[in-house]
Amino acid sequence: MVLVPSPDSFLLIRRADRPGDPWSGHMALPGGRREPADQDLVETAIREVLEETGVRLDRSQLSGRLSDVIPRTPTLPPIAVRPFVFSIPERVPVAPNPEVSDAVWVPVNDILHPDAYRAVHVEIRGEIREFPAYHLEDVFVWGMTERILTDLLNEFRRSES
Repeated sequence: MVLVPSPDSFLLIRRADRPGDPWSGHMALPGGRREPADQDLVETAIREVLEETGVRLDRSQLSGRLSDVIPRTPTLPPIAVRPFVFSIPERVPVAPNPEVSDAVWVPVNDILHPDAYRAVHVEIRGEIREFPAYHLEDVFVWGMTERILTDLLNEFRRSES
Protein backbone atom coordinates (compact mmCIF):
# COMPACT_ATOMS: atom_id res chain seq x y z
CA MET A 1 0.00 0.00 0.00
CA VAL A 2 1.32 3.42 -0.97
CA LEU A 3 0.12 6.45 1.03
CA VAL A 4 0.54 10.14 0.19
CA PRO A 5 -0.46 13.32 2.09
CA SER A 6 -2.46 16.44 1.13
CA PRO A 7 -5.05 14.98 1.13
CA ASP A 8 -4.19 11.60 2.65
CA SER A 9 -4.67 9.12 -0.20
CA PHE A 10 -3.63 5.64 -1.26
CA LEU A 11 -2.85 4.07 -4.62
CA LEU A 12 -5.46 1.67 -5.97
CA ILE A 13 -5.25 -0.30 -9.21
CA ARG A 14 -7.73 -2.12 -11.43
CA ARG A 15 -6.28 -5.45 -12.46
CA ALA A 16 -6.37 -6.06 -16.20
CA ASP A 17 -8.81 -8.65 -17.54
CA ARG A 18 -6.83 -11.85 -18.04
CA PRO A 19 -8.11 -15.38 -18.65
CA GLY A 20 -7.47 -17.70 -15.72
CA ASP A 21 -6.85 -14.88 -13.23
CA PRO A 22 -9.40 -15.20 -10.40
CA TRP A 23 -8.89 -11.50 -9.54
CA SER A 24 -9.18 -10.31 -13.14
CA GLY A 25 -10.72 -6.83 -13.39
CA HIS A 26 -10.87 -6.32 -9.60
CA MET A 27 -9.84 -3.17 -7.78
CA ALA A 28 -6.74 -3.95 -5.73
CA LEU A 29 -3.59 -2.64 -4.14
CA PRO A 30 -0.40 -3.03 -6.17
CA GLY A 31 1.59 -6.14 -5.33
CA GLY A 32 2.43 -9.63 -6.40
CA ARG A 33 4.39 -12.80 -5.91
CA ARG A 34 7.85 -13.12 -4.46
CA GLU A 35 10.54 -13.95 -7.01
CA PRO A 36 13.58 -16.10 -6.14
CA ALA A 37 15.86 -13.06 -6.60
CA ASP A 38 13.92 -10.98 -4.02
CA GLN A 39 15.89 -10.57 -0.80
CA ASP A 40 12.67 -10.54 1.27
CA LEU A 41 8.98 -9.63 1.02
CA VAL A 42 9.69 -5.90 1.40
CA GLU A 43 11.84 -6.11 -1.73
CA THR A 44 9.00 -8.01 -3.42
CA ALA A 45 6.58 -5.19 -2.55
CA ILE A 46 8.95 -2.49 -3.82
CA ARG A 47 9.61 -4.39 -7.08
CA GLU A 48 5.92 -5.17 -7.70
CA VAL A 49 4.79 -1.57 -7.11
CA LEU A 50 7.42 -0.37 -9.58
CA GLU A 51 6.52 -3.03 -12.17
CA GLU A 52 2.76 -2.50 -11.94
CA THR A 53 2.58 1.28 -11.50
CA GLY A 54 5.98 2.81 -12.24
CA VAL A 55 6.04 4.24 -8.68
CA ARG A 56 9.54 3.99 -7.23
CA LEU A 57 9.75 3.15 -3.51
CA ASP A 58 12.63 2.45 -1.15
CA ARG A 59 12.96 0.89 2.29
CA SER A 60 13.22 4.28 4.01
CA GLN A 61 9.58 4.92 3.02
CA LEU A 62 8.30 1.77 4.74
CA SER A 63 5.86 2.84 7.48
CA GLY A 64 4.81 -0.58 8.68
CA ARG A 65 3.09 -3.84 7.99
CA LEU A 66 -0.49 -5.01 8.37
CA SER A 67 -1.79 -8.48 9.24
CA ASP A 68 -1.44 -11.23 6.65
CA VAL A 69 -4.58 -11.90 4.61
CA ILE A 70 -5.60 -15.19 2.99
CA PRO A 71 -8.52 -15.92 0.63
CA ARG A 72 -11.67 -17.10 2.39
CA THR A 73 -12.93 -18.98 -0.66
CA PRO A 74 -11.49 -22.50 -0.96
CA THR A 75 -11.51 -22.36 -4.77
CA LEU A 76 -8.95 -19.54 -4.80
CA PRO A 77 -5.20 -20.29 -4.80
CA PRO A 78 -3.80 -21.02 -1.31
CA ILE A 79 -1.80 -17.82 -0.84
CA ALA A 80 -1.04 -15.38 1.95
CA VAL A 81 -0.76 -11.66 1.28
CA ARG A 82 1.54 -9.66 3.54
CA PRO A 83 0.56 -5.98 3.20
CA PHE A 84 3.29 -3.39 3.69
CA VAL A 85 2.52 0.32 4.01
CA PHE A 86 4.81 2.87 2.37
CA SER A 87 4.50 6.64 2.80
CA ILE A 88 5.81 8.91 0.09
CA PRO A 89 5.89 12.73 0.28
CA GLU A 90 3.70 13.45 -2.76
CA ARG A 91 1.68 11.95 -5.59
CA VAL A 92 3.85 10.87 -8.46
CA PRO A 93 2.79 10.05 -11.99
CA VAL A 94 1.53 6.49 -12.37
CA ALA A 95 2.44 4.42 -15.42
CA PRO A 96 0.47 1.14 -15.30
CA ASN A 97 1.95 -1.92 -16.99
CA PRO A 98 -0.16 -4.42 -19.00
CA GLU A 99 -1.21 -6.23 -15.78
CA VAL A 100 -3.01 -3.04 -14.69
CA SER A 101 -5.84 -1.40 -16.62
CA ASP A 102 -6.06 1.69 -14.38
CA ALA A 103 -4.46 3.26 -11.30
CA VAL A 104 -5.85 6.07 -9.14
CA TRP A 105 -5.01 7.94 -5.95
CA VAL A 106 -8.03 7.49 -3.65
CA PRO A 107 -8.53 9.98 -0.80
CA VAL A 108 -8.78 8.17 2.55
CA ASN A 109 -11.84 10.35 3.31
CA ASP A 110 -13.66 8.57 0.46
CA ILE A 111 -13.50 5.25 2.32
CA LEU A 112 -14.25 6.94 5.65
CA HIS A 113 -17.51 8.41 4.33
CA PRO A 114 -20.43 6.75 6.19
CA ASP A 115 -22.10 5.63 2.94
CA ALA A 116 -18.92 4.14 1.46
CA TYR A 117 -18.91 0.88 3.44
CA ARG A 118 -21.81 -1.39 2.59
CA ALA A 119 -22.58 -4.77 1.09
CA VAL A 120 -22.03 -5.60 -2.54
CA HIS A 121 -23.49 -8.54 -4.43
CA VAL A 122 -21.02 -10.45 -6.59
CA GLU A 123 -21.68 -13.39 -8.88
CA ILE A 124 -19.23 -16.22 -8.25
CA ARG A 125 -19.55 -19.40 -10.30
CA GLY A 126 -23.17 -18.57 -11.14
CA GLU A 127 -24.17 -17.82 -7.53
CA ILE A 128 -24.88 -14.33 -6.15
CA ARG A 129 -23.03 -13.75 -2.87
CA GLU A 130 -22.89 -10.77 -0.54
CA PHE A 131 -19.61 -9.25 0.67
CA PRO A 132 -18.63 -6.12 2.63
CA ALA A 133 -17.18 -3.51 0.31
CA TYR A 134 -16.04 0.08 -0.06
CA HIS A 135 -18.03 1.88 -2.76
CA LEU A 136 -15.99 4.56 -4.52
CA GLU A 137 -17.78 6.51 -7.24
CA ASP A 138 -18.24 3.91 -10.00
CA VAL A 139 -16.22 1.03 -8.47
CA PHE A 140 -16.25 -1.10 -5.35
CA VAL A 141 -13.44 -2.69 -3.38
CA TRP A 142 -14.14 -6.06 -1.79
CA GLY A 143 -12.44 -9.32 -0.85
CA MET A 144 -8.88 -9.32 0.40
CA THR A 145 -8.37 -5.67 -0.59
CA GLU A 146 -11.38 -4.63 1.51
CA ARG A 147 -9.94 -6.56 4.44
CA ILE A 148 -6.53 -4.87 4.05
CA LEU A 149 -8.14 -1.40 3.88
CA THR A 150 -10.29 -2.17 6.93
CA ASP A 151 -7.18 -3.30 8.83
CA LEU A 152 -5.42 -0.05 7.89
CA LEU A 153 -8.39 2.05 9.01
CA ASN A 154 -8.52 0.16 12.31
CA GLU A 155 -4.79 0.91 12.80
CA PHE A 156 -5.48 4.62 12.18
CA ARG A 157 -8.34 4.56 14.70
CA ARG A 158 -6.17 2.81 17.33
CA SER A 159 -3.38 5.34 16.86
CA GLU A 160 -5.82 8.24 17.29
CA SER A 161 -7.20 6.83 20.56
